[in-house]
Amino acid sequence: MKVVITGASQGIGYAIAEIFAAAGDTLFICSKTDARLQAAAQKLAKQFPAATVHSKVADLSIPEACASFGAWCLSFGTPDILINNAGFFLPGDIADENQGILEAQMSANLYSAYHTTRSLLPAMIQQKTGHIFNICSIASLQAYPQGGAYSISKFALNGFSKNLRVELKDKGIKVTGVYPGATYTNSWAGSGVAPARIMESADIAKMIFAAAQLSPQAVVEDIVLRPQWGDL
Repeated sequence: MKVVITGASQGIGYAIAEIFAAAGDTLFICSKTDARLQAAAQKLAKQFPAATVHSKVADLSIPEACASFGAWCLSFGTPDILINNAGFFLPGDIADENQGILEAQMSANLYSAYHTTRSLLPAMIQQKTGHIFNICSIASLQAYPQGGAYSISKFALNGFSKNLRVELKDKGIKVTGVYPGATYTNSWAGSGVAPARIMESADIAKMIFAAAQLSPQAVVEDIVLRPQWGDL
């Protein structure tokens, strides 16, 4: 299968790339950080020689970069799976966030998925098959202190997923929203939170991979994962 994964150089995105590479799939991965992306691609290729790994630097908060990345992916053929994972977290409260935070979070967390999906969708619709995963968040489902612009952008991504599901259900294309709670990535390093308290990136990857294996007539619409001990 041809699998497109955005924001795949580390964290959840890299864990997703690992599990599909282990299955021998052809990966198309991106990140806005060149050195980190190349290191990830080389590591995947070395660890999983049966897989094919293509990588391209792209800042998907820029609509033109989404179009360019999508066109590059399509030059290899129509993807079977698109995983919109690119994005980042900035804590804050609406009342006192710095000016421009909402715009930055919307661009990275919503517009990246919106524009990347639109760049690939005509070919996927023509192919009449495919699966789109949007990595949302528990912050897409409920408000919490210091959620601010991040939570707003993730609520919007949830809405994007729901609308996309309705639009594509009769076109052979599945849509799955993924809603992880606290997951140990580099952003948690030095936080004082024990890794055993929260989930592993591989937990999210395993659920996505499993959902991608179902028959054409079945779809997992939502994947909600939380730490066993509950949210932080």
